[in-house]
Amino acid sequence: MHRKYRLSTALDIDDTLMDCTGYAIKLANEKYKFDPPLSIYEVEHWGRHGTRIDVIYEYFNDPEFYRTQPVYPGAKEFVRKLTNMTEVFISTAIPPEFMGIRAKRIMEEFPEIPPDHIYMGSRKDKIQVDILFDDAMHNILDSSATYPILMRRPWNRDATGLLAVNNYDEFIKLVEVISDSYSLRKETSTWDEPGIVVLVGPSGSGKSKIASRVLAQTDKFEKLVSYTTNDPTAVEQNQWYNYVDVDTFRSMCDSGEMFQSTMYAGHGYGSRKQDVERIWAKGKHVLTTMDICGAMSLKTHFKNVITIYIKRDRKALMASILRKNSSVEDKVNRLIAIESERQNAEVCDYVVKFDTYEDAAEQILEILNQ
Repeated sequence: MHRKYRLSTALDIDDTLMDCTGYAIKLANEKYKFDPPLSIYEVEHWGRHGTRIDVIYEYFNDPEFYRTQPVYPGAKEFVRKLTNMTEVFISTAIPPEFMGIRAKRIMEEFPEIPPDHIYMGSRKDKIQVDILFDDAMHNILDSSATYPILMRRPWNRDATGLLAVNNYDEFIKLVEVISDSYSLRKETSTWDEPGIVVLVGPSGSGKSKIASRVLAQTDKFEKLVSYTTNDPTAVEQNQWYNYVDVDTFRSMCDSGEMFQSTMYAGHGYGSRKQDVERIWAKGKHVLTTMDICGAMSLKTHFKNVITIYIKRDRKALMASILRKNSSVEDKVNRLIAIESERQNAEVCDYVVKFDTYEDAAEQILEILNQ
């Protein structure tokens, strides 16, 4: 697969275009009458768990499973739209004995994709494309694609700092940003109506401190307080988040109360549309800090959004992370993410590199012309 005249994209099938894990759970619950029923949240990582959830693996050896596997709602429209934007390939890992079934389903469900664009095999690191879209974290981490993008699922919740999306709309918006056909710059964001500024950067970049200094220098912005499942003790020291327990967070996501949600270092983060609208009702602009997944979600749901990447020296990043009041595991996850987050600067509207927090705030205000 070589890029010719436009971007090339490789799409995974299982748990990306077709329901795999969720479908196996549904079949297992129907057959075995689990009490309580199996939940997709029990799938905490890739591979077997040594728990009752492993029953789903019996379906992965059944040809009928692959013949009846449902296509996700919106997947067909998503593929049609994407084929008008990029050259689309399928990259799917499936046991050899079921490859014929899988190929037939792909050609039936997604006729826009030529048969010679269908690749089967587990070595996705060998596929040369601009963009890879997959739910398996190991495929994303090992990918040779310029922009490997993760589809958020419960089993990749510990993924940190990667380009990641929650749905097809967010992926399309991210592709638009990557292809440079969608980028809200200063000249198109006149602030004649309420807008949103989101600071993006790795853990330890000083996003919250910089945002606080911006707020201190102008009354035209108000901070967006988001929600997290992170340690409540740590959250109490961070005025940018409200703590909620995991069950409450999932309920807010499932009910649609959250317009965006993401996982970072194993913790849930999310924001509510009504909180944005409350700030706008005051005639103020929204200022917030998010990872790249949350920032792209904002671009999907709202107009007049500017993303600013906060770039900081690697040594300073590491020192800041090590000083955090958090667990060793949390710190390790954040340190590992530093390298993978660096490419996120490429899809942000602006990049701010600074010596002091005050310097960064001044650069941001200059960008916004405040």
